[in-house]
Amino acid sequence: MTTPSRDSSSHGGDTEQGSRPQGLVRYVKALGPGVVTGASDDDPSGIATYAQTGATYNTAALWTVPVTLPLMMAVQEVCDRTALATGETLGTLARKKFTRHTRIVIGVLLVALLVANVVNIGADTLAVGKGMEMLGAGPAFVWNLVVGAGLSFVLLKGSFEVIEKVFKWLCLALFAYVAVLFFTQVNWGMVLTGLLGFQVRWEFAYWSLVAAIFGTTISPYLFFWQSGHRVEELRDEDRDGDDAEGLRSRGRRAAVTKQNMARLDVFVGMAFSVLIMFAIVVATGATLGQDGKTVESASDAAQALEPVAGPLAKYLFALGFIGSGILAIPVLASSGSIGLAGLLRKPWGLEDEPHKAPAFYWLVIGGTLLGTALSLFFQNPIQLLVLSATINAVAAAPFLVVVMLISRDRRLMGRYTNGKLSTVLGWLTVTVMSVLGIVGLAGMATGT
Repeated sequence: MTTPSRDSSSHGGDTEQGSRPQGLVRYVKALGPGVVTGASDDDPSGIATYAQTGATYNTAALWTVPVTLPLMMAVQEVCDRTALATGETLGTLARKKFTRHTRIVIGVLLVALLVANVVNIGADTLAVGKGMEMLGAGPAFVWNLVVGAGLSFVLLKGSFEVIEKVFKWLCLALFAYVAVLFFTQVNWGMVLTGLLGFQVRWEFAYWSLVAAIFGTTISPYLFFWQSGHRVEELRDEDRDGDDAEGLRSRGRRAAVTKQNMARLDVFVGMAFSVLIMFAIVVATGATLGQDGKTVESASDAAQALEPVAGPLAKYLFALGFIGSGILAIPVLASSGSIGLAGLLRKPWGLEDEPHKAPAFYWLVIGGTLLGTALSLFFQNPIQLLVLSATINAVAAAPFLVVVMLISRDRRLMGRYTNGKLSTVLGWLTVTVMSVLGIVGLAGMATGT
């Protein structure tokens, strides 16, 4: 995202009115890290989990849509605000906030997150390979290797901006699920009762899948990505690209405008993510769910698009799978690395050259290549994708506690600490993810 440069002599004063984008253009330009986070949230892991939900339980789990939206908005806004207020990532703020022993615990959690992200990268890489295979472009395992090597090269060249611009447009293919809602016989009465929670099932397999839904929508890697991407954006506003000027260093009017635009970005991104979630669950429920069909492959999930795309359904689905996967893989590889680099006081930056941030790039490229290697040992991406969502559900609560403790610290945040609504929703999310994390662990232990 490009924003007008500020007069350095005013140290964050208000931008001249004549140089500021106006009207709709101004709001479109505000869309950046939040929208990318929302699009990344609808990665193949999310698509597979939602498709599995709709096909297996039809509309019975739709209540998760109105429940997850405010929780997602609250959590991602808090993560975003920590970066906005301070110009620093969650990892850096954790180093400043906590004692040595607590930092060690957070470091262990971040290493665990890196491992979980490798599983997710493997699942997404496999999904991209299957997408290319569905397009008739050759065997999936070949494309697994091409994608892993290609993304590693692009990241080494410091060109994430290119990936972001190109592939977030491919994610628009996911809107085909929205179109399905107008071309199939959706029972909107069932949709309404599902949204209101009147179809809840009291069986363990159902709640295991609910845990996966929450895990793929409120994923811990998104916390660190949102923070890191916002800091990158703040760096880009600086003429030298080295400093990230937080809200506390800006004039009050400029700070209020920046915060409002950032909130718009986050809320639009989360709304987009949940809209796609809703559409996939309802579309697969209205098609595959009518026959009680289990989604066991990417081709099965693509069948939900047949009412609107006909014979082209698998190609349309493949484009969405490929676009969302290629966008999400760098996010997954970078998020935990950004957090660990900040915690260890190591330089980082997706636009930096590798020799300026060697530890960061070793982690990013290593995670990408390990995930690529993992993808070669699996044939069916759906099961691995749902497993990665469950792992995220287990990992979310500890990181949410860290985020909430940082964001309420007035020494770090100044006047930008959490308000009452953010506090209530944030700690409610901690509670929900703690319970569902236990359910997810039980599900993995029993193979449910």
